[in-house]
Amino acid sequence: MDVLSAGDTAWVLICTVLVIMMSIPAVAFFYGGLSKRKNVLNTMFLCFIAFAIISIIWVIFGYSASFGSPSYFGFIGQPTYLFLKGIGINDLTGSIPTLLFIVFQLAFAGLTAALVSGAIVGRMKTKAWVIFIIIWACIVYIPIAHWVWGGGWLMTMGALDFAGGNVVHINSGITALAVALVLGKRKDISLIPHNLGYAILGAGLLWVGWMGFNGGSSLAANGLAANAILVTNVAGATALIVWTILDTFIVGKPTVLGAISGGVSGLVAITPAAGFVDIPGALIIGMVAPFVSYFAIYYLKPKLGYDDALDVFGIHGMSGIWGAIATGIFAVPTINGAAGLLYGNPAQLGIQIISVLVTIIYAFVISYIIAKVLDKLLDGIRVKENEEIIGLDTNLHEESAYNFN
Repeated sequence: MDVLSAGDTAWVLICTVLVIMMSIPAVAFFYGGLSKRKNVLNTMFLCFIAFAIISIIWVIFGYSASFGSPSYFGFIGQPTYLFLKGIGINDLTGSIPTLLFIVFQLAFAGLTAALVSGAIVGRMKTKAWVIFIIIWACIVYIPIAHWVWGGGWLMTMGALDFAGGNVVHINSGITALAVALVLGKRKDISLIPHNLGYAILGAGLLWVGWMGFNGGSSLAANGLAANAILVTNVAGATALIVWTILDTFIVGKPTVLGAISGGVSGLVAITPAAGFVDIPGALIIGMVAPFVSYFAIYYLKPKLGYDDALDVFGIHGMSGIWGAIATGIFAVPTINGAAGLLYGNPAQLGIQIISVLVTIIYAFVISYIIAKVLDKLLDGIRVKENEEIIGLDTNLHEESAYNFN
């Protein structure tokens, strides 16, 4: 019988607020600072509207479809709790109120949607973005969340994803790539952040919020939560240092943009592993992540020609893939009961690879189809050329982040 724990409840309440902070304002500041001056408000708006849309979908049917039981063939949950009907304030999930678990998961879903927006800044119609997120949440995010966390077929198979390697980062990164391919390249593809200070502030808030993102995924105030926070910080710090070294050798000087990008790549990579690995594993995961994302951003993207504006695929997608696979290598059984390749369980690595491939294929194919269909139905999902050149703040919102009077 589940028993309410005031300590666990207080901890997850705090973590929920931290995860919401990651979406608004952290991602908004991070992306807003990296975008061009003429698009900063639109860029931030994309994060806010995405989070708001997901919040409503989640309480109407998203939670029920993701975590409803029993599962329909391992693909989707039963719509048992539409509008959260039947869930009272005293109902428990483990040692915390079920309503708290619901809003904690809502924050993850909202963050994932907000992350996608970084790939399409400066060129997507607001109406198209709103409709895309509604459909995407229903047929991409919710099924994947159920497969991995809600009792679906990947969870049954034994796939490990402590805090969102598949569900959040691979999903958002691959979705971002699919939509960017449908949109096509911007007229000006240079990345000259209009306010790097905003981006640094956003990255710092993300780093702090990540402690709730990963630490809260234990759903308890215990040693597992402490381990998750510790290895998360270690991986992020290691990745920041490694990216700075890469910049120094390749570019000839350390860059602040590179440092914060590196830190985020390490935080992404450790996310699926945070509840399964120890310090040596975290160091290696954080050390490799910058190489993976650096390769994607500076070599893969130019070679393939896709325009992932703020490198959502390059950082979240690629480092998320590495982290999910690395979980199958470095999982330590004494931490959370799961053993990886290095601890005598090579089958776990195979399961992780399968889960990654499934997430990549499903998220890309369905997201690409959604974007393509909307492109036909809405007479294009991309803004007009003159609107893109002048900027979306002026053309779509008739507002500006700066007063030039």
